[in-house]
Amino acid sequence: MQDSIIQCIEDIEKQILEVDATGQGVEQAVDALGLSCMQLSSAGVVALLDMLKDGITPVNNDIVSAMLGICEAHKKFFFALGGLLAGSADALAKIKKAPSTPVVEESEEDAAKAFEEPPTAEAEPEEEAPEAKADEDEDKGKADARPETKASTSAIASIRVATDRLDRVIELVGKLMVTYAVIAQGGATNMSQMASSLRELDNVISRLQQEVNAIRLVPLKQIFMPMHRLVKSLSQKIGKKLDFDVKGDDLALDKTIVESLNEPLVHLLRNAVDHGLEDPEGRKAAGKSETGTVTLSAWRKGDSAFIQVRDDGRGLDPDRILAKALEKGLAEPDKEYETSEILQFVLQSGFSTAEKITDVSGRGVGMDAVVNAIKVTLDGDVEIESELGKGAAFTIIIPLDRSANEGIVDALVCKVGGDTFIMPSRDVVEIYMPRHNDVVQLPDGRETVDVRGEIHSLLRLADLLELTPEIDNIEMAQAIVVRVGDYKGAILVDEVLRQQQVVITGFTVPVEQIFHIPILGYGMMGESDALVIDAEEMIQQFQERIAQSAQASLT
Repeated sequence: MQDSIIQCIEDIEKQILEVDATGQGVEQAVDALGLSCMQLSSAGVVALLDMLKDGITPVNNDIVSAMLGICEAHKKFFFALGGLLAGSADALAKIKKAPSTPVVEESEEDAAKAFEEPPTAEAEPEEEAPEAKADEDEDKGKADARPETKASTSAIASIRVATDRLDRVIELVGKLMVTYAVIAQGGATNMSQMASSLRELDNVISRLQQEVNAIRLVPLKQIFMPMHRLVKSLSQKIGKKLDFDVKGDDLALDKTIVESLNEPLVHLLRNAVDHGLEDPEGRKAAGKSETGTVTLSAWRKGDSAFIQVRDDGRGLDPDRILAKALEKGLAEPDKEYETSEILQFVLQSGFSTAEKITDVSGRGVGMDAVVNAIKVTLDGDVEIESELGKGAAFTIIIPLDRSANEGIVDALVCKVGGDTFIMPSRDVVEIYMPRHNDVVQLPDGRETVDVRGEIHSLLRLADLLELTPEIDNIEMAQAIVVRVGDYKGAILVDEVLRQQQVVITGFTVPVEQIFHIPILGYGMMGESDALVIDAEEMIQQFQERIAQSAQASLT
């Protein structure tokens, strides 16, 4: 029921946005909102609605914003009804006690949160958030005041699945049961039949995995649609005219990827509208149309997905960026940089060339927040294109592998100190057997290893887990070279046993909060289970130790 409500209201929002873009179909939008069926006591409002439907009153930004606000009110109303059905008298009592809330103009924060799931009936009614302010501390205070809302909206709670796909899953489960019965009844008497049944079992499991992975796919429309409201609210607030174009929102990606894309896209769109586009006077002075263009597009090429935010604004000034980078000590004064290298400086932590901080994009969070979300969470990358005076484009490139935090993944099974561990293959670059002269111990106690002419930090997994390695001779051990973002490291283990598919599941208790160890969960391999190494967390802990050692040496 909840999904059908969301779909219905999204269709109405699309109608309203088409009215805003074309000026046509306003009567159908008014009817869809139910305004034609309402008995209004104000003759002035009735007359305004009639003139709006007849085309006498032109559609403007205020009317479009009001209609979108009615959509949001409808959504909250229906979800409140759903809460009453689920929570019965308790939820009804809470709503009766809640004070009436005045209607306020939708802010860009509200627009950015339009994709979020509604609060459940058990949650306490939230207070209306005050207007957004430029002070970062106040923004942080508001976030701390409502932790339940923020936590509950980080994941997609439901996915629409076509019935034919479910039918295929049920069919494969049936084949799985039949094949298992054949194996169980045949025993070890007929080895050829056993081998044939095992091959069929492997084939059915692979197809079942493909179908389940396909079920997890979510169209980008789910997060692209609310971006219309975000961009419109931003442009009205700062007084800029723009056309917002969305392309490729039918591209479907894994729900883990879609969940992680919202915040980076909101940040990129805020920057494009606030810093990228000029104001109407500035565009006229530059010989451009007063109305700018911001384009959000997505496409797939090979095994990667591309999501791009492009604007036709002022573009990025390489000379200004380089001067700021030199001022902050990020660039070397004597080095010659290519334009593409200079543009990458804007992705550094704390880097900004904005002349003034606004409450739209000056929130104390730089582009490094986007980079961290993309590189660390999704193992992706961010590319920048810019032409001074003509605009800029930020392209997010994401590999389409599923998250290694859950499900069936390819992994390396290795041994350390007599225990078995699992390393997800998505982090692995290669396996290398180091020699004595490849390893160098630094004055601060760290070790590096030369892998085919490339120097990597050497991380001894046994030392990190406080185990005693079974192999003392480093030439008999093996180093697993892993990549996390732009960082590479070599993890030393006693032996790599094999590569196979494993089922990774999380712990039922918060182990990571009790023990500060780089363990992702445990993996089921059939005959036994083993702990799964979190390469990202391991490297992060290693870098923290380096920073602490450097700070201790300075003091």
